[in-house]
Amino acid sequence: MPPIPLLICDDSNMARKQLLRALPADWDTTITQAVNGRQALEAIREGKGDVMLLDLTMPDMDGYQVLAALREHGLRCKVIVVSGDVQDQALRRVRELGALAFIKKPAEPDELRRVLLQAGLLEKTSGGPLRGGSDSTIHIGFIDALREAINVAMGQAAAMLAKVLGVFIHLPVPNVNLLEASELHMVLADVQSTQPITAICQGFIGGGIAGEAMLIFHDCDIADLARLMNRSALDYSDQEMLLDLSSVIIGACLSGLAQQLDVMFSQSHPHLLGDHGAIDDLIEVGRHRWKKTLTVEISYALEGHCIHFDLLLLFTEDSVQLLRDKLDYLMN
Repeated sequence: MPPIPLLICDDSNMARKQLLRALPADWDTTITQAVNGRQALEAIREGKGDVMLLDLTMPDMDGYQVLAALREHGLRCKVIVVSGDVQDQALRRVRELGALAFIKKPAEPDELRRVLLQAGLLEKTSGGPLRGGSDSTIHIGFIDALREAINVAMGQAAAMLAKVLGVFIHLPVPNVNLLEASELHMVLADVQSTQPITAICQGFIGGGIAGEAMLIFHDCDIADLARLMNRSALDYSDQEMLLDLSSVIIGACLSGLAQQLDVMFSQSHPHLLGDHGAIDDLIEVGRHRWKKTLTVEISYALEGHCIHFDLLLLFTEDSVQLLRDKLDYLMN
């Protein structure tokens, strides 16, 4: 039999490299890579994707849109979703859109082999020679590697939040940048726009890696959040509700990141940094804390509701090299 045309579609260099390493050594394939959904559809039309390993969270055209386009245009391709978005609704939606299976990131070789066997895409054999050099041409930078690790962590946080609120969470591609203090202030200003905000902060440290997590809520969304949480107790204030939500979101995100970095983060108690204030007030409070900062920005949006909030992870400058070392180990 000729080799199976295999398409790997993911915007992350690190994710594609991890998938290449996880492929069964005895699976006879010709491999094509795509960095977004549009490239993937083009490759399938060219006959380069009888089977596709597909990410969900991508810019330009995400995995859900790819699955919908395959169905709409009658393109034949067996799809296995490999994603950090582990919400229950995400799993149901990709199945409804025609995916054969779902594997959570990062894909483990044994799990990928099991899924391929179950789908009838791989014959049961005793194995073969190690796959060599298939990922050697992929260059992975520090920012790309950290973005992929954050992608997995934010998916775990979204799954927790989806269960608490009973809604589907739209996940973005996280923004990761090394910023000077003035640039960080611009990021915070962009987050606010013209709306008053309330921010919850929580410090974290582990394995020499330290920073602050900041969850920023727009005050106009707080009443809707309260309704989603079915808040009825008169003695359960807005501040208490936001602190509880922050503990869920920040805790799950940091836990997912810690698992990948093989560290254990200790977290301080969350505290209110700004209450019904303008972004200038938050900047003034934090001005003495942030000099040069590795900044991660994640904007969560709730489907069916005009509600969104922003999670910022602000790593200290001293943490950057330790993060590089940890991620280098993951990549190599």
